[in-house]
Amino acid sequence: MTTTSGQRPGDRMATAATTTVPGAVVVPAPNATPVARGRRTRLTIQRVDPWTVLRVSFVMSLAVAIVTVVAGLLLWGLLASGGVFTSVDSTLNDVLGSGSVTVTQYFGFGKVLSISLLIAAIDVVLITALATIGSFLFNLVTSMTGGLEFSVTED
Repeated sequence: MTTTSGQRPGDRMATAATTTVPGAVVVPAPNATPVARGRRTRLTIQRVDPWTVLRVSFVMSLAVAIVTVVAGLLLWGLLASGGVFTSVDSTLNDVLGSGSVTVTQYFGFGKVLSISLLIAAIDVVLITALATIGSFLFNLVTSMTGGLEFSVTED
């Protein structure tokens, strides 16, 4: 809603010293700079839908799982292409003698992939469950305390 001068009701403008009649429209001086005041709104969050939290947290945890698997495989690929595994194997053969334990039997591509997938699956289940339980707890606490209040201001 705007007044006849083009301002919103809450806006103020710096004007020259004039006397005003109640109900009259005041036109600001041409060289006056407008002083805008931001609006402030108070919002209260009283309830979060657990089903929505479950769906969003599942999708977000799937993204984390994909990043975990890709990071594990990239790290293994970088170490393998850099010759780290063969270097450690040769060092172990020098120290312990030939036929000793090799690193590649414990850190093969298949084992790294399966461990990354296992960790990702556990993360998906845990993150989804904890977020959903957190939404139930949030709803319980806000029902007793009245909600989470915060102010939003417009610049």
